[in-house]
Amino acid sequence: MYLIYQPEGSEEPQRFKYQPNKLLSPEREMLERRTGKDFSDFTQSVLNGNSVCRRALLFLFLKRAHPGVRWEDVDFTWDELKLEFSRQEYQAMRDAITQNDAGPDQAARLEQLDREMATAIDEADDEGKARLPIAG
Repeated sequence: MYLIYQPEGSEEPQRFKYQPNKLLSPEREMLERRTGKDFSDFTQSVLNGNSVCRRALLFLFLKRAHPGVRWEDVDFTWDELKLEFSRQEYQAMRDAITQNDAGPDQAARLEQLDREMATAIDEADDEGKARLPIAG
């Protein structure tokens, strides 16, 4: 999954690879302190669009690139920040639906995932099977 940040006026977006299970302990702990959520809840809240969680995640990535960045410096409009799944992540979601959800809307859900997958980033999966984007 990628956190994409494109402030107004910038020509190119900043793309940060977000792998919840690859964050270091101090990074996870900072996210928990900033958001008041345990890390598992944090990862779900990022997916659900929680503003504080997304701000904390952007802060983490900006601080990695620019150590002098302060929390107060991280300010964005909603349309400047988004999450994008990779093609491999969409495929993992599709496989999970196919295997575990035979409900009446399964075909529509699979069709929607296929549309999203067609334009998703195709990254080399150098760590084996793609994982669903929630820390476990």
